[in-house]
Amino acid sequence: MAEAFIVAATRTAGGRRNGRLSGWHPADLAAQVLDALVDRTGIDPAAVDDVLMGCVSQVGEQSSNVARNAVLASKLPETVPGTAIDRQCGSSQQALHFAAQAVMAGSMDCIIAAGVESMSRVPMSTPSDLPRRNGLGFYMSPLMQQRYPGVEFSQFMGAEMIVRKYGLMKEQLDRFALESHRRAIAAVRDGRFESEILPVAVRRGDGEGEGAGEQHRVDEGIRFDASLEGIAGVRLLAEGGTITAASSSQICDGASGVMVVNERGLKALGLEPLARIHQMTVVGHDPVIMLEAPVPATVAALKKAGLRIDDVDCFEVNEAFAPVPLAWLQATGADPERLNVHGGAIALGHPLGASGTKLMTTLVHALRHRGGRYGLQTMCEGGGMANVTIIERLSASQS
Repeated sequence: MAEAFIVAATRTAGGRRNGRLSGWHPADLAAQVLDALVDRTGIDPAAVDDVLMGCVSQVGEQSSNVARNAVLASKLPETVPGTAIDRQCGSSQQALHFAAQAVMAGSMDCIIAAGVESMSRVPMSTPSDLPRRNGLGFYMSPLMQQRYPGVEFSQFMGAEMIVRKYGLMKEQLDRFALESHRRAIAAVRDGRFESEILPVAVRRGDGEGEGAGEQHRVDEGIRFDASLEGIAGVRLLAEGGTITAASSSQICDGASGVMVVNERGLKALGLEPLARIHQMTVVGHDPVIMLEAPVPATVAALKKAGLRIDDVDCFEVNEAFAPVPLAWLQATGADPERLNVHGGAIALGHPLGASGTKLMTTLVHALRHRGGRYGLQTMCEGGGMANVTIIERLSASQS
């Protein structure tokens, strides 16, 4: 069977809610990433066989197949198709898996796996709240409610359940949140993000910055003045709980993408690989605790890959809430110094459907900076699922 290689990876810097990217239509923002991947590789745009794009809130400006709409807003020709994918927070990671599977099967040679989410323009609650308010029903069917009586699935409740199950304390969550900001600050100051971030024009929802020529280059959510006292003082999201906004991922606008090819694509397009897709896993898990699935998914992926946790040089575990990576560390025994080495979603933001290929972009570049061989990425996902992707960094001699 053929293999799958990542040949280019890029992302926008995250934009805060109603911030520096809030004036971008999501299809246009995603189109910037598609164009950048073509530019970085120098290929003929018509050589792209398909665009697979993760997006969670597929309503309003992100409806009607945002992937195809992004293609039509880009320099790609009309002959390039596109389709939107929803595996909740792992949507664009799943796009990467589908892309890799297609080129490995040999049915396609060059695919862009991408993601986009404008949480300013299409708020997170819209897909479920809007239909409910307009008499169009609720996603939990009668049979689902019969199987899970009295349960309305909640990521916030799941995060608190993980806190209790793993014996975590609020101070641990707060310290982890602070470390996320510290690592992100260090990455910015050391220029670690420069090779992965695609600068785009600042466009605010109120029109400010339009035409001024200012470029958005730094993740807007990073708190350069973060302190433990400040984080610890943020009010709890629920009475008697431990989670606060400061120990949760930030609402974020952004787009990201990677180009995936097989050996035939490498030769035909004259490309050098950045990394090889080594292993792909996706699992279902308890939808009530919901966010714990990265733990069994990681165990399964490592077993299939024939690797031990210590063989992996860098981990990207999405910081949906601080308890998720902390529980993952406790369960797997991974080295915390290898986890989210440039910070995570608590500092950088979590643009839902864009986070999968965003984290992969950071992972590919972090491995190159650190000279590591293997990287592992995983995400907790709504409904109690998780994707795991293991990549191997390739040197020129290996390719």
